Amino acid sequence: MSICVVGTGYVGLVTGVCMADLGNDVICVDVNAKKIQNLKKNILPIYEPGLEELVKKNKKRLTFTTNLKEGVTKSEIIFIAVGTPPTETGEADLTYLKSVAKEIGKHMNSSKIIVDKSTVPVGSGDIVESIIDEYSKGKYKFDVASCPEFLREGSAIHDFMNPDRVVVGAKRKEAAEKVAEIFKPLNTKIITADIRSAEMIKHASNTFLAMKISFINEIANICERVGADVEVVASGMGLDKRIGKMFLNAGAGYGGSCFPKDVAALRCMARNEDYEPLLLSAVMEVNKQQRKIVVNKIKNIMGTLEGRQVGILGIAFKPDTDDIREAVAIDVMAALLEKGCRIKAYDPVAVENAKKVLKGVKYVESPYEAAKDSECLVVLTEWKEFKELDLEKIKKVMKKPAIVDGRNIYEPKEMQAAGFKYTGIGRG
Repeated sequence: MSICVVGTGYVGLVTGVCMADLGNDVICVDVNAKKIQNLKKNILPIYEPGLEELVKKNKKRLTFTTNLKEGVTKSEIIFIAVGTPPTETGEADLTYLKSVAKEIGKHMNSSKIIVDKSTVPVGSGDIVESIIDEYSKGKYKFDVASCPEFLREGSAIHDFMNPDRVVVGAKRKEAAEKVAEIFKPLNTKIITADIRSAEMIKHASNTFLAMKISFINEIANICERVGADVEVVASGMGLDKRIGKMFLNAGAGYGGSCFPKDVAALRCMARNEDYEPLLLSAVMEVNKQQRKIVVNKIKNIMGTLEGRQVGILGIAFKPDTDDIREAVAIDVMAALLEKGCRIKAYDPVAVENAKKVLKGVKYVESPYEAAKDSECLVVLTEWKEFKELDLEKIKKVMKKPAIVDGRNIYEPKEMQAAGFKYTGIGRG
């Protein structure tokens, strides 16, 4: 099948490359000329395990270009995977989506199926359809569909190739089935629906997962006060099939490009329809509070913060990615800097991105450098290498052996036995 993917960010690039790996001819389009030039040289704009190898493997079936007209005219199905960042009010900004729809309409040369792959508010398919119809002047028949993505950064290729389900929504059943054909080799459940239900499935799914995280963090904060261990509590809860163990990891809160944006966007959608979603507001407030709780834990373990040195382990919002959007570490470091802290920070892959957004931090090249002469070490991303540190070496290079574990990657009794002043999240 001939496919065009507009946008080469996390979603667009992974989607395009994986669809090529399924045997399709894929044209990836982006307005960023430098990004396209680099992609032609196998230089990727993002860090995602296994993606570089997959690009090289499918080079004959992949085309990278800035020419949207080429992508539109040569393709049967066009996926839109551009950014929909939040506005100041929390609503999704559809500027890029509308712009792409306009250009698709201008360059239509035959009947097409246009698929929203970006996370968009319910009703966005109608907007795209209206714009394309206006600019194509009714010359060609076309369908607009929704095929929401459920990719996790750090495991995006695995998630694409091994999905729990594929959701395709469209007004015409035939259009939905045509898009669904792309994903049939994945041997998974394919749900075809009306387009608005498909759009809502993505928001509802991400918001539910964010709610689970905020819920277990709320339980963790109570556990600390009553002397219970949230790790034991979560394990006991997770064995209940009605609840499940996924996303019951207490910590410093969620971040990234999806959960914060999608929860806020769904709340805006509800308010625009004159409904106040109390639960969504609570989910957001608990998540915001977790960052403050981490800062308070650092203050409690150190006494005062002015002029004191803190080491930060982990900057990315989660392991196996260099993405720092809405990352807990950025907010925590910013708060510490305001209180006069000196900070040394380390992350395996996210340092360069962090340098662009947060000044005043000394970025170092190893966890041991971050620990050296620090009076507190703070874990904010659960990278595997942090779980395997030489703790005796860490203890020796620190000015004072104290750890605030914002991801509960260590066992409190073991850390205390090793001579550390230790505090986790909800560990009693």
